[in-house]
Amino acid sequence: MTASTTDHGNALTDTDRAEIAAMPGRLVQAWAAHDATAFAELFAPDGTMILPGVYRKGRADIREFMAQAYEGPYKDTRVTGSPLDIKPLGAGAVALLTEGGVLAAGETALADSAAIRASWILVRQEDRWQLAVYQNSPRDPA
Repeated sequence: MTASTTDHGNALTDTDRAEIAAMPGRLVQAWAAHDATAFAELFAPDGTMILPGVYRKGRADIREFMAQAYEGPYKDTRVTGSPLDIKPLGAGAVALLTEGGVLAAGETALADSAAIRASWILVRQEDRWQLAVYQNSPRDPA
């Protein structure tokens, strides 16, 4: 992972960087448990999630979508994700860029067709880093 040297007046502490870099792992854990509530709690109260063909805003809407998805298209799936870059945007806001994807039941390697890159805009609210916006799109072929 690289970290931007341009901090726009926002010097991130080592603790901040560690918490931000840990966000993909927290999402992976919530997904592994198929815990829609834990997944939604990663977001700010008015956070937005954009996936191909999907737009959800607010924890309740995100939780509801994920609960249904875990019973439907995401049933028995796992997700991967790892940080590529952290870009400070201003005081209390950063962009986190990641790559990963969804593993179908029984898969051990991520298929190119399931690989994504994602943009996470995190804000420091309620004494923790939370997702204000999460958006992903298919990754270009390897």
